[in-house]
Amino acid sequence: MTEIVTLDQFDRKLLALVQKNNLRPARELAEAVGLSESAVLRRLRRMRSEGVIVADVAVVDPAFAGEVVSIHVLVSLERERSFDLDAFIRKIRLRPEVKKIWYVTGEVDFVLLLRLPGMDHYADFVDDVFHADENVKSFKTIVAIREIETGGV
Repeated sequence: MTEIVTLDQFDRKLLALVQKNNLRPARELAEAVGLSESAVLRRLRRMRSEGVIVADVAVVDPAFAGEVVSIHVLVSLERERSFDLDAFIRKIRLRPEVKKIWYVTGEVDFVLLLRLPGMDHYADFVDDVFHADENVKSFKTIVAIREIETGGV
């Protein structure tokens, strides 16, 4: 279970700013939220140690990574026993084209975000991952035409 962490208005403002650019200097962050540089650095260090900030990453333009097609896939499984769920999750985590995985409620069991060089690569993915798995009941493909927003949560 995740420990409950209390965030005040300054923490929330800092989080909003670092989600857009985590390389912004502490001086600028301090000015933007109305705190001293040392207070900003202390708060960011605390939020990292408490697991509020889980990673500092670079968001790479998918085109430069050779990933020009973004696809969301809605996946339904035949069986949802914990063993079956774990097996499916283990398998899709090994695939480099899978960028995000959500286990969801409702009409489907999983939502996947894939980034691939082209549709022919998606056809191979479908054969390797969905058609080869007898526990995959169905899947629905949603191809992104254009990404509108990239960034924070």
